Amino acid sequence: MNLTENNNLSSTFNLKAINEKPLVVQVLVGILLYVNGLMIFTFLKKETFRETRYILFAQTLFADSALMLLTDLTLMGSFYQYPVHIIPCYIFCTLMFLLYVCSPMTLVAMCLERYVAICMPLRHSSISTPKNTFIGLLVIWSVSFVIPLFVLIASFAYIPPGVFHQYVVCSVEIMLQVKWLADMRATSLQLLFIMMLCIIVSTYFKIILAARSSSSERKNSTNKGLKTVILHGVQLLLSMMQLITPYIEMPLWKVDFMLFVNVRYSNFILFLILPRCLSPLVYGIRDKKFYNALIYYHKIRDGTPSEHKIRDGKTFRGVFGIKCLINKRQCGLIII
Repeated sequence: MNLTENNNLSSTFNLKAINEKPLVVQVLVGILLYVNGLMIFTFLKKETFRETRYILFAQTLFADSALMLLTDLTLMGSFYQYPVHIIPCYIFCTLMFLLYVCSPMTLVAMCLERYVAICMPLRHSSISTPKNTFIGLLVIWSVSFVIPLFVLIASFAYIPPGVFHQYVVCSVEIMLQVKWLADMRATSLQLLFIMMLCIIVSTYFKIILAARSSSSERKNSTNKGLKTVILHGVQLLLSMMQLITPYIEMPLWKVDFMLFVNVRYSNFILFLILPRCLSPLVYGIRDKKFYNALIYYHKIRDGTPSEHKIRDGKTFRGVFGIKCLINKRQCGLIII
């Protein structure tokens, strides 16, 4: 009797632990989406953020937010075993794959932009033009789409005709049932991420060399650029770890289901959510110009008075302290 009661209590505890995990994930994803949404709103509202590094930062926020949303929907569908048609599932997984590759490639572009700004300051304005930025974004999306498109076409080619009418619980593994296709996808991603990591490491050492020969006036900006490149490297490493998580998780499926759930839950937080939290940290908090505008618009959206200072040379001349009482529709302008 005691053994049966202990087993029932253990099963109840395990079920409760499993049910709590989606709630924690939803809270984390919700916070991240809110912060990223506020930063995208700040970027769109201020014309002074139309520089190359802020445009790349905004693309990173968009790609990370879309990836988090799609991955979260897939995770919830898997958790509750919700079936969807196999063709929309394939398209859904292809979009996730595209965003998964696009985000780290944008990080590499941001590191290269910092390299040009620090090591070639005289040529930075001529290289970081709107036209070159648009070309860079086009290259990033085009390269990011190569592997997902090939996987999608190959998956459709190897699907038996009767499977097109089936409903499945959507996950990336549904597209990778052919062994050579799964191996090709993993190998190509690993090679791509290694190449990107080599670019970031070489950029870091070139900035170090530039820091040693730079004047004392440029030491602060050079050191800040080094820290930015390091953070981007950490993001890329955490994203690369996600490539090996399937090889860790799948053997546990046959051994212990609870252990499998705990490991997948931990991997989701460490290697998917955590790298996406570093982007707001790099530019949203460390960049004073963006941080000031972010706080200002956050207070305005909350309907609270704001006396935060914003520097915008295109709109006003100088620095203004804007004090607004939204609820009373009163606005006073104080020139400092």
